[in-house]
Amino acid sequence: MTSSPCLPFRFSQPRRAAILRFMPMVCLLASAGLSAPRPADAASGPISAPVEIHDIVLAPGSTRDGAAYRAALSFYEFWNSGDREALSRAIAPAFADRTLPPGRPQGPTGPAVASEQFRAAVPDLRVVIEKMIVAGDYVTTHMTFSGHFTGHFGPAGPGGVDGHGQAIAFRATDLVKVTDGLITDNWHIEDNLTLLRQMGIPADAPSGDGKRSQ
Repeated sequence: MTSSPCLPFRFSQPRRAAILRFMPMVCLLASAGLSAPRPADAASGPISAPVEIHDIVLAPGSTRDGAAYRAALSFYEFWNSGDREALSRAIAPAFADRTLPPGRPQGPTGPAVASEQFRAAVPDLRVVIEKMIVAGDYVTTHMTFSGHFTGHFGPAGPGGVDGHGQAIAFRATDLVKVTDGLITDNWHIEDNLTLLRQMGIPADAPSGDGKRSQ
């Protein structure tokens, strides 16, 4: 039975390897050899959808017409829909994930891979922005991801998990830097513990001192 800082639970080695390989949102995407995402079909591919925003805070000098806000909005339209065109409007060719999960490709391909892999498990994934703070070239966003686990998580066979329509809802926080109208840097953190529990992926109970075994 093993665990890791990214997945702080004890699993059998085969099951943990499968989970690490196919959890795409965060540091659970941990295997090598992920295939590049397939190009979206022009006729039937996802279409960018407006993102629900509950609260926006604009620092002095920042506006909704500014480049930082527009780039961030396109980025979360991508997460809300899976639309690659929205992603291309948001991130720079030199985009870097500063909290890159093991196994996720660095650069602009990374978010596309993460979105495609997660939508295989949660096809109706949606994003609601709870609070967005725009300050100069930086945008901080606290958001809720939600949907239903109706797909398949992991490889075919016993190593994977089939969804049964379970509702999922978990929080994430991003910090992005915008240069020349495009996102060049992204720092992010997600509530994986809540997500795994909602998906029904088993985990050991906390140890007696209140900490999970490493």
